[in-house]
Amino acid sequence: MTGRDAEALIRAGGAPTPASIDEVARSEAAVLGEAGVRRREAQLRSSLVGLGPLERVVAEAGVTDVLVNGDGAVWVDRGEGVETAGLVVGDAAEVRRLATRLAGLAGRRLDDASPWVDGLLPDGTRLHAMLPPLVDGGAHVSLRIPRHRHRGLDDLTELGMLTSEQAGELRAAVAGRRSIIVSGGTGSGKTTLLAALLACVPGSERILLVEDVAEMSVAHPHTVRLQARSANTEGAGRVTLEELIRQALRMRPDRLVVGEVRGAEVRELLMALNTGHEGGCGTVHANGAADVPARLEALGGLAGAAPEVVRAQAVLGIDLVVHLRRGPWGRRVEEIVPFADLVSS
Repeated sequence: MTGRDAEALIRAGGAPTPASIDEVARSEAAVLGEAGVRRREAQLRSSLVGLGPLERVVAEAGVTDVLVNGDGAVWVDRGEGVETAGLVVGDAAEVRRLATRLAGLAGRRLDDASPWVDGLLPDGTRLHAMLPPLVDGGAHVSLRIPRHRHRGLDDLTELGMLTSEQAGELRAAVAGRRSIIVSGGTGSGKTTLLAALLACVPGSERILLVEDVAEMSVAHPHTVRLQARSANTEGAGRVTLEELIRQALRMRPDRLVVGEVRGAEVRELLMALNTGHEGGCGTVHANGAADVPARLEALGGLAGAAPEVVRAQAVLGIDLVVHLRRGPWGRRVEEIVPFADLVSS
């Protein structure tokens, strides 16, 4: 493919590839020179198959979330709350183009017929984007940056997320095949801690990890990942977490893990934990450890389960609740509580 052919393909809307981008940059070598070609290639990669104007803030150490509002303003979270990034993507049309392109990189569709998307970019960044009129103004983009890859409990202890005593308690719980629910608010570190717990699982055991979007990085030699799937444009092909948990139970798991329990799948998870599948784990959004039983009952109601049934299954199937809280000091383990104590209190 010549440089002219590659450029025509890209400008015609064809999917850009590293090879076609290189051809376009090389086609300008006579004008740009070798150094200019490298700059041009980096520019094209950023704008066509990268994060474009967001690359600088995404690469910044400590940034965990990048948020683009419909007016093009960019906000970031460096662990101490959301603050302006001092960057503007552009007008509403440019923000929409960025959102649509990022959705394509995640292998998802974003248009008026499918006005929101939840997916994973090639580098592991979690993407959520939504188009008007479901959101006011222009398109909105949210990126969750995976910063804590393959960090164990010792690493998190050094970071101040938990004490050495708490780390020892959690190691013993994993070794004893106790079932653990990690709770906390958005961005409190639930996924990070859960990944560290799974790294403590003996290598001889098989982990079945079920996620809505595959975002957890687990340092374990035998992890099988199952990911839910949205319906296609015809409304068919949807695969839910409930179905994936049922399938996972047929795949000989030693540990069943649900990355985030947020719907009717709680019924399947509790049933599994009560039928010999010990040592399972999952995360749930809650304001405090004491709120977890009520939260599980509410989620069970989405599956048509009576609150007393959900509570009885939870008491029998869940051993510990580890609650995380995020504040000006960072992300920390606030409580490690036996689930039965939460129900009896």
